[in-house]
Amino acid sequence: METNRQKKVAGVLQRDLVDVIQKALMQAGVKNIIVSVSKVNVTTDLSQAKVYISIFPHAKADEILKEVKAVKPFIKHEIAQRTRHQLRRMPELQFYVDDSLEYIDGIDKSLKGTEDPIENPDLLPRRKKS
Repeated sequence: METNRQKKVAGVLQRDLVDVIQKALMQAGVKNIIVSVSKVNVTTDLSQAKVYISIFPHAKADEILKEVKAVKPFIKHEIAQRTRHQLRRMPELQFYVDDSLEYIDGIDKSLKGTEDPIENPDLLPRRKKS
């Protein structure tokens, strides 16, 4: 269960990370990509922060994540400068791709698809997880 302090720190980091990541990617020359920070989880001792970024189009997610990890020292420095009056120590940032939108899109496509397992029961074993 998150404490109020964890929630506040996560909110501050999330708000500032969006600006800094977009600025860093523009300086790196990455264009036509939408990057947003969907969630930030901070540990109880405020030493580490897991940052989940959502990338559109999803096909370039691995490439963009690699680019974000390459400029992580710059991002951490910029966030530390922005939050120097709010945080004593800057948490260590760990970046992950948030693929929840892609998962939802896959479910939506399955529901709208032409394959109907009720009419064609042969489709059911193929869809079961092993």
